[in-house]
Amino acid sequence: MKKSLLISATLATALLPFSGCNPPGQKSAGETKTASAGTPAARTYVAPGDKDEYYLFYSGGHSGQVYVAGIPSMRHISTIPVFAPYPATGYGFDEESKKMLGDYSWGDVHHPGLSKKDGVYDGRFLFVNDNANNRVARISLSDFKTHQILGPIPNSSGNHGSSFVTDNTEYVLVASRFSVPLPKGRYADPKDYEKEFNGMLSGIKVDPQSGEMSVGWQILTPPFDWDLGSTGKGPSEGWAFWTSYNTEMAHETLEATSTQGERDYAAVVNWRAAEAAVKEGKATMLDGVPVIDPAKVPGVLYFMPVPKSPHGIDTDPSGRWIAAGGKLQPVASVFDFEKIMAAIAKKDFESEFRGVPVIRYESVLEGSVPVGLGPLHTQFDGRGNAYTSLYIESVVAKWKLPPWTAEEKADLNKVILDKIDVHYNIGHLVLGGGDTKKPYGDYLVAMNKLSKGRHLSVGPSQPESSQLIDVTGQKMAMLYEAFTEPEPHFAQIIKADTVNAIEVYPKADNKHPHAVWEAKDTGVVRNGNKVEVKMIAIRSRFIPDRIDTQEGDELTIHITNVEQTTDMIHGIGIIEQNMNVVIDPGETKTLKVTMTKTGVFPFYCTNFCSALHQEMQGYLTVKPAPTAETAAK
Repeated sequence: MKKSLLISATLATALLPFSGCNPPGQKSAGETKTASAGTPAARTYVAPGDKDEYYLFYSGGHSGQVYVAGIPSMRHISTIPVFAPYPATGYGFDEESKKMLGDYSWGDVHHPGLSKKDGVYDGRFLFVNDNANNRVARISLSDFKTHQILGPIPNSSGNHGSSFVTDNTEYVLVASRFSVPLPKGRYADPKDYEKEFNGMLSGIKVDPQSGEMSVGWQILTPPFDWDLGSTGKGPSEGWAFWTSYNTEMAHETLEATSTQGERDYAAVVNWRAAEAAVKEGKATMLDGVPVIDPAKVPGVLYFMPVPKSPHGIDTDPSGRWIAAGGKLQPVASVFDFEKIMAAIAKKDFESEFRGVPVIRYESVLEGSVPVGLGPLHTQFDGRGNAYTSLYIESVVAKWKLPPWTAEEKADLNKVILDKIDVHYNIGHLVLGGGDTKKPYGDYLVAMNKLSKGRHLSVGPSQPESSQLIDVTGQKMAMLYEAFTEPEPHFAQIIKADTVNAIEVYPKADNKHPHAVWEAKDTGVVRNGNKVEVKMIAIRSRFIPDRIDTQEGDELTIHITNVEQTTDMIHGIGIIEQNMNVVIDPGETKTLKVTMTKTGVFPFYCTNFCSALHQEMQGYLTVKPAPTAETAAK
């Protein structure tokens, strides 16, 4: 043993000179690379044993999960299961996660949002939306696990316009993508869409200590299809913004009928006023939630015209400039929040729609930046620059934020600083802290919707391309390309040292009512046809390792991994019972199985845990249910 430790120490010492070299802020990785120091390969190289500087949290789209990678290496680190079962970690098989998933076995994750304090990421929580089933989930970054799924959200359909987190995580803000008749469950003919359908904006309240979510308030809207949103900051803190691509209120052949108008509406929401309106009793309860009619409660909602068929709307780090991308107009429209406040104060409205004031477009527009074809989303580097994804052009455009000089105002082409090609049809893009008060704009990740064969062929179902771009210089530089499973939309980048993840659940923190830590406390108890087991898992044994049941029994196993060592994970898989539960060090999980067939069924540890891993097994026996004849005997 001493000899092997000595060899390990000698090797570690010998390798020290080869441990680093790197990109912005990254510790040196030495000279082990073959590429020269200035090459993209060198700038993304993270030596074995070294760690990335940033976490990258991708939404997993219709996989229902969240993917975690590192930057600058772009290496996939883990998958966080959220809205769908994930056998790799046993998610969706134990009773706790089954309860969270409820009646749904999939979700559609689009827009992760990190929790904030004073407008910057605090490393506590990651919130993600389920576009398909109107839900929001909370992931704790203390253990990288889903701890709550809220929903389906009442009175809301198609939770696409979230998860947008306010400056101190008071709320996760949500907007409905689809309008439906209210209350939900009521039938109405789509031909009466304008009269019978409604959209909804929701404030999901977050407990400041636990992060527990609940629906705080909702704002009724016309039947617009709300798309993307952004929370304010600085002077615009307390406000939020969403785009709609269907203020035409079309409900058939949307690609034609919802693109008729030259401008659609953005929602300008005073969420503090909404909060106050509920406290003052100005809301009406609908399906258990206070709903505000903005026509009856002035000051909560305003509409602002935005050209044309807008998608993203993003607030810059100062909170003053708001950039909106109209998919069918080759400009980023930049609005001035100070002018918006002035227009509201002066009641400078061009019209009113269903009792909601429409702010005069010309009064609040600072300028239309000619970024290029198909602008979607904008992120910010904290150095006065904005970056807009151009779907049709397959480009990222870098441009200068206001205030602009007189010469620049006269020709806004002069504020375009750079463009870089990406492959292919870019959707979202993300910079570190790009939606906070204090971005750390070293890297940009372009999330491209099509990969166009830039990888080894894997058949007709293609991955998506993510490209890492260095934005520290005047010109953007392409560094690296990685591929992800379908289908990331948005992502978040946070400094690794902001996150303090545990690697073992301390025994003292395990509050599971059926946790046991000693062999003497384990056992099997029968109560009628219910069999309850308290079990421990420890290298390399289950205690107890035999469970006797009979046909028709409901078997409940509470299993505690009593290890207190990092990475010493155990699992329990029961042969032919469709059951695999993974238990991290210090964790207790509960699983239930109804005995529907007789026989002897081995169970075993599904996570490799020691040299005697294969020996970590046991037997579940299931006797035939007694018949009248056998019972008489």
